[in-house]
Order: sequence, then structure tokens, then C-alpha cells
Amino acid sequence: MKIGGFQKMTVLDYPGKVACTVFLAGCNFRCPFCHNALLVTKQNENEISAEAVIDYLSRRKGLLDGVCITGGEPLLNEDIELLLNPIKQLGYSIKLDTNGSRPQMLRRLIEKGLVDYIAMDIKSCPEDYPVVSGVKGFDFTDIRDSIQYIMSCGIDYEFRTTVVKGLHTVDSVTSAAKMIQGAKRYYLQGFKDSGELINTSGLSAHSREATEEMLLQVRKYVPEAEIRGL
Repeated sequence: MKIGGFQKMTVLDYPGKVACTVFLAGCNFRCPFCHNALLVTKQNENEISAEAVIDYLSRRKGLLDGVCITGGEPLLNEDIELLLNPIKQLGYSIKLDTNGSRPQMLRRLIEKGLVDYIAMDIKSCPEDYPVVSGVKGFDFTDIRDSIQYIMSCGIDYEFRTTVVKGLHTVDSVTSAAKMIQGAKRYYLQGFKDSGELINTSGLSAHSREATEEMLLQVRKYVPEAEIRGL
């Protein structure tokens, strides 16, 4: 397990909680719009030890409520429990960000009581996943399994799609919403160019007006859907 980043406080990443965010390096996707290419490809040089994170959390008890575990794709780390267990023992709530590609690992962590909130990225509709995830011949089975499990497991959750001009349309986002019909929360997120994209081929954000049109269609299937980051 390689920790490639650590944000010591955030009021944005974990709904309703003051938290910190731990970034685990490495990912099995290569989404062209990913905002942190160095983290995804494990080229980030700012490696932090799990011991340093746990030490920080032990000194912030009563000041922080939760810990966000993000990436990259955190569930690629078979030893992730070595990080999650001591965090839970300190009494923190854990939010896990995932791309949904490892449903078996997700189930294992939830059944062990190591996750309190799940945020899963829905990259696009199934037929567009090879392009939007950057993985040729993408098999959508694991994504569908993760969606079904998250919506039935009893843990609080959200789904989210970062909408990018040239990759997402009203039709593709609406099709994605159909897969999670009746979901508790679904966010259409605005794209921002961090300067460290996987693919720098002129990607841009949809306008507010275009995103609102997507939202109108999405709400036919997920009434609680909202726009985030615009």
C-alpha cells in the first residue's frame, strides 16, 4: 500500500463531517479526465507512511470526525485493512471512494464494519466505459455488481459522474442514471483541469446550462440528483 497524499482537514469530502483525506496511489483505470495522473500511475513522490497517518489521527481525536480514503483506486490494495482497522479503533467514521471495479473487496470491508459511507464513480453508460475509463474491452460486470451491492447493503452512499464535454452527453448521462434508478444520491460533477490530466487533449467542462439539461433528464430516474462543483 502506497499513500501518495494526505489532506489533513476537509469539510467538503465527507458529507456532514470534519475529516481528513488519505490518497492511495495506483489505479486500474486511465480516465482521460483524471485530475491526478501522477497519483494514478504511482509516480507521485510524496509518499507518506500509514504510521504517520495513524499518529496524526490519534492526536486529532475530538477535532476530526471522519477519514476519507480515496485514490487512485483504494480497493486495489489487498492490505488496505492495515490502514482501516486502526482508523476504526480510534473511533473515526470512514468514507471510501471507489470506481466500483472490485465488488468482492468492497463487500469484504463492509461486512467487517470498516466502511461507513461509500462514494462510487459512475464513469458513464456501459457502452461508453471503454473510452471514458481508458480501458479497452471493458467488462462492465463488476461495475453492475458494485452498484447493486451498494444500493442494498444498508451503508450510506452516493453515486457521482464527472461530466466532460466530448465524453458525456445528455443521452449517456441519462443512460447512466437508469442503472441506478431510485438511488439515494447522485451528483453530476463539473470537470476541472488540474493541469495533471491523464490525457491533455483539450478536454473541457460542460456549461452550467448543458449540465442542468442533463440534470432534468437524470431526475426522472434519481429524483434526489444534484449538480456539484459548478
